[in-house]
Order: sequence, then structure tokens, then C-alpha cells
Amino acid sequence: MTAVTTTDALALQQQVAVLVDRAEITGLIDRYLLSLDTLPGGDGFDDDWARGLFTEDIVITSPVGKHRGIDGLAESERATMAKFERTQHLGSNYLIDLDGDRATVRWNALMTHVHLAVTQAARGAEPGGHFDVGGTFTGEVVRSVDGWRFRRLDVRAVWTTGQGPLVLTPKAEETLRELEPQAA
Repeated sequence: MTAVTTTDALALQQQVAVLVDRAEITGLIDRYLLSLDTLPGGDGFDDDWARGLFTEDIVITSPVGKHRGIDGLAESERATMAKFERTQHLGSNYLIDLDGDRATVRWNALMTHVHLAVTQAARGAEPGGHFDVGGTFTGEVVRSVDGWRFRRLDVRAVWTTGQGPLVLTPKAEETLRELEPQAA
């Protein structure tokens, strides 16, 4: 049996630290996506939710607009998600590039948004209609005393199917126009 050297032990310790960081960051991403789907009516979008996922100086850019800072973030998310009866956000292909106490992240997502019954009724459609989005998330996470948190998050729609909500922000209208198939 070969003795483990101090160098070997230190190398193993560093590898384990990298694996732990990657697992914690993956957990942060999963908690975020799951939180979007398990807070019916947006009741759980509060300051504790925001502080458990984001830094004070968070910048989120998405197809519906841009938000800076943690203040008002929960209210903004609550208003966005209240446009739907329920949602399902699935993330995959996580890329995590660690650099000490920060990392860049990227993943793909499929996002299904089931319309409110009143939205469907206003459109003369049956309940259960949905608006689906395929997209990417990119961002930066940093290690805090409370664990990893998002500092920047950019959500990009790559494709959509179905109609969006009845009321759209100007940014959301622009995004949907850009994704519409062009006539030949």
C-alpha cells in the first residue's frame, strides 16, 4: 500500500472543495427554479425569499424587463407570476465556472406558464391553455456568509409557443415580436 502524501491530501481536499461549491451552486439554481413553481399566487415571494437567493445588489434582466437591487424584487416577481394559474420551470445543462468566491453560471430552461381561467375566458378559449418558453439563464453567483447567492441573472427567451399573458410590459412585447417567425 502506498502512503498518501501531504501533496496528495491537499489536492484531494481542493477537489472536494470544488465539488462542494458546484453542488451548492446547483442547489441554488434548483431552489430558485423550484421556488417559481411552488409559491401559488405568489404568496411566498417575500424578503426572506429574495434574501435566500440574491445579493443586495442583484441585477436581473429578463424578457419582461430589468430589476436592480433586492428592494422590491419579491413584489416584482409576485406581480409577474400572478399572471398565471401555475408554472413549471425545468433547468438543465448547468455550466459553472468557479473562480474563488464567485462563479459564472449558465443553464437551459423550459418554462411552461398555464394561463389564468379569466385570461382564457377573455380570449374565448378553454381553461388550461399555456404559454411555453425555451430559454437560457446566465449569471454570476457569489459566496456570502449565508452561502451562494445570485448577483446577476440574465434570462433570455430563445423560442415561445402559445400566447403570452393579456397584459405585457413594453419589454415583453418587444421580446415576443423579435421571436415571431418572419414571413418569407
